[in-house]
Amino acid sequence: MGRAFTDKKLVIASHNQGKLREIRDLVGPLGIEVVSAGELGLPEPEETGTTYIANAELKACAAAERSGLPALADDSGLSVTALDGNPGIYSARWAGPEKDFSIAMRKVEDALQEKAAAGNTDRSAAFVCALTICWPDGHTESVEGRVWGDLVWPPRGANGFGYDPMFVPEGHEKTFGEVNSDWKHSVSHRAVAFEKLLKQVGLDGTSGDAG
Repeated sequence: MGRAFTDKKLVIASHNQGKLREIRDLVGPLGIEVVSAGELGLPEPEETGTTYIANAELKACAAAERSGLPALADDSGLSVTALDGNPGIYSARWAGPEKDFSIAMRKVEDALQEKAAAGNTDRSAAFVCALTICWPDGHTESVEGRVWGDLVWPPRGANGFGYDPMFVPEGHEKTFGEVNSDWKHSVSHRAVAFEKLLKQVGLDGTSGDAG
């Protein structure tokens, strides 16, 4: 077990409104006051990491250093099997400067159609989420969660955000864009990672290690 989280206030190091909503919903029951990086006027650092965890750590530590508070950052994306794990850590970049995920989903579908034309009809994918808590002294605790599923076309549902409308989790029929937020929170990659993180920092009812 990692360092115990005993603070009463936490910065969510994200400017993505969809992620902020989900993380606030997950943190809410813990009785911890949360404030977003945007509310504190913190800039978004350039994501130069080559893994989800590296980018999560980069964002969390930048926010913790500037705010003087522990910070929680998320780095997540869609890793498509037939596309060698792409778009992966570049999932947001596929949406372009306007962060238009209808464009990003179309790019994924076009790439899958090219693969299908060449004989590869695999439409499996995983949503991956890395979560990092960084304290102002630079200590980090990081975890990664993932959920497998298949990609559908055309996209379905107006809920969620990002690639949610084209992702159907394993064992289910509806996309993440069609289900309500409570159901999604129970099975999503972010929920899986959050459960791991709570255990690692002693917020799941067990006690963490203060070291």
